[in-house]
Amino acid sequence: MTASSAVDEAALDRLVRGTTAVVSRDELSDRLAIAAKEGRPLRIKLGADPSAPDLHLGHTVVLNKLRDFQELGHTVIFLIGDFTARIGDPSGRSEGRRPLDPEEIRRNAATYTDQVFAILDRERTEVRMNSEWMDRMTASDLIRLCGQYTVARILERDDFSARFREQRPIGIHEFLYPLIQGYDSIALRADVEVGGSDQRFNLLVGRELQKSHGMAPQIIMTLPILEGTDGVQKMSKSLGNYVGIRESPDEMFGKIMSISDELMGRWYEILEPHDARAVADQVRSGSLHPREAKARLGARQVAKFHGQSAADLARERFDERFRKHELPESMVRLWEAGESLPPEIVVPALLTKSGLTKSNSEARRLIAQGAVRIDGRVLASERYRTDDDASNRDPVLLVEVGKRRACRVVFSGRAVT
Repeated sequence: MTASSAVDEAALDRLVRGTTAVVSRDELSDRLAIAAKEGRPLRIKLGADPSAPDLHLGHTVVLNKLRDFQELGHTVIFLIGDFTARIGDPSGRSEGRRPLDPEEIRRNAATYTDQVFAILDRERTEVRMNSEWMDRMTASDLIRLCGQYTVARILERDDFSARFREQRPIGIHEFLYPLIQGYDSIALRADVEVGGSDQRFNLLVGRELQKSHGMAPQIIMTLPILEGTDGVQKMSKSLGNYVGIRESPDEMFGKIMSISDELMGRWYEILEPHDARAVADQVRSGSLHPREAKARLGARQVAKFHGQSAADLARERFDERFRKHELPESMVRLWEAGESLPPEIVVPALLTKSGLTKSNSEARRLIAQGAVRIDGRVLASERYRTDDDASNRDPVLLVEVGKRRACRVVFSGRAVT
C-alpha cells in the first residue's frame, strides 16, 4: 500500500476544495499519510504583512482554509511579516509599495493577532514574527540567500516582468521580498504554505529554497481572490470596497446586501463553497429569490463575527428601513439643554460625533461624493444652516450616510440670537 492510499480521501477533498491550485495534491496526500504514521501534525504556514490594521472578508478566505487544517488536527503558523513589511510586498503591483514604519508595524501586528482568532483555533496556532530570524541574519547570510536564485527567475514573475518591460522602476530591495518569504518557510520548517492566488510565485520560491537546504519542499495551496463590493477590483480597505470583520453588524449586512446578484454568486463560491452550488441551482430555478439568497449570505457572515442574534437583528433592521421604508430607531442627542444651538452646523463634526463616520476626513470624502443627506436632501456643502425656528423647538433631523447608515439627530437647546 502506498502512503497516499492510506489517506482519508474525504479529508483530502475537504482540504483542496475551493483552492485555485495545489502543488501538488499527490504530495499533500503523501505528506498527510507520513504525518499520520509518525503521529505528528503538519505545519501549515500563512504569512501576512501588517499593512493595514483591520481584516476584511477577503482575508477570511485563506483563514477559513487554515481552520480546515486545524479541525483535522494540524498546526497553523500565522506569520506576521514585521521584517518584510519594511520592504513592502510588491505582488501584483505596478509600482513599489510603501514600506511601513516600526510604529505602524507594531500597532497593526497587535490588531492582526487579535482578529485572526475570530476564525482560527488559538490552541492550534503559533503566532510568529519573521524578524525573529531576519534580524539575526548577517550581510553574508543575505548574500548567500540571494545567490540561490537568479534575476532571470525573479523576472519570470508577472508584475516584475511587466514593470521591466514598460521601463517602470524596480527597486533591488523588492527582489528580496520573495526570497525572504521563501526563507521564512525554511526557518519554520513549513509542510504546507497557503496564500492568495497572487502569491503563487512567492510560494514556489519557498519550495525551491527548501530543496536547496535539503528539506522536503512545502506543498503550496492558493485560494481565489475575493472581489470587493464594486465587483471589479480585489477587496481592499484602501479602495473602500471592503467589508471589515470588525464593522458593526448593520454595516456588514448592508454592504453585502448592496452587491450585485452576479457578484453574490461569486462570493458564495468563495465564502460559502459548501452551499454555493445548491444556492445557485435554487436561484436559477426560481425557488429562491436572489435577494433572499443575498440576505442569507449577509446573515451568515455577520453571525461568524458577531453571533446569530446580532445577525438576526441586522437583517430585521435592514428590512425595516429598506423594505418597510421606516425611519431608523437610533437617535443621537447633541447640544444638551442649556447650550446654544449654533446657526450653522459643521457637518463632518456632526457625522463623527453622531457615530455615522469614524473621522472628519471620512465624512468630508463622503460629502464630496454626494453620499450624505439631511432630511432627504443631498448635501453640497460641509456646512448646514439650522432651522430659523430652532429657538422655538428642538429640531430633529434625519441624517443619512450612503444607503445603510442613518440616525435621527436631536439638537437640544436654543439658537444663538
